[in-house]
Amino acid sequence: MRRLKRAELPVDTTALARFLIGKTLVRDTPDGRTSGRIVEVEAYVPGDASGHAYVGETDRNRSLFLRRGHAYVYFIYGMHFCVNVSGDLPGTGAGVLLRALEPIEGVAIMQARRRTHRLTELARGPGRLAQAMAIDRSLDGIDLCARSPLWLATEVRTPSRVATSVRIGISKETTRLLRFYEAGNPHVSGPPALRR
Repeated sequence: MRRLKRAELPVDTTALARFLIGKTLVRDTPDGRTSGRIVEVEAYVPGDASGHAYVGETDRNRSLFLRRGHAYVYFIYGMHFCVNVSGDLPGTGAGVLLRALEPIEGVAIMQARRRTHRLTELARGPGRLAQAMAIDRSLDGIDLCARSPLWLATEVRTPSRVATSVRIGISKETTRLLRFYEAGNPHVSGPPALRR
């Protein structure tokens, strides 16, 4: 695996979302390395009423306004962290939510963090993904293209087929086809109709 260079990341948020399918997310901790293939994402484009950047830049969402390739980590429902990749030019709020990983390295570490041995339950869904990879607010704003404890790498296997659908769990702009996933991959989240 090789660390992705920022120049390889598309500037357009939708293009970045599609590009990230099959790429690798890597987390280095004192416990060891965990990594996984990105198999499901959602794009939140500039001006998107369902995105966290829609209200403008705040202390909470500042990382979404960094140049593409930075982590935006937030806490939701009082129980889960979620991680996005900032997806546009500096000053333009946009991001790609990482929804699911197919585990590659550090499976035993992920199993201990998640308290389950079922591989498909380790990082299927954005909250589980963050827990399996030990992602919290301390990583907010980190450069995913630099030498850091959380980074993006090249793909270990080309995706079979990238499919699109509506996004999951939102109440605004619900018809936009901005969710991308590897069709048929058992690690993809959501209802069966949105996994084929």
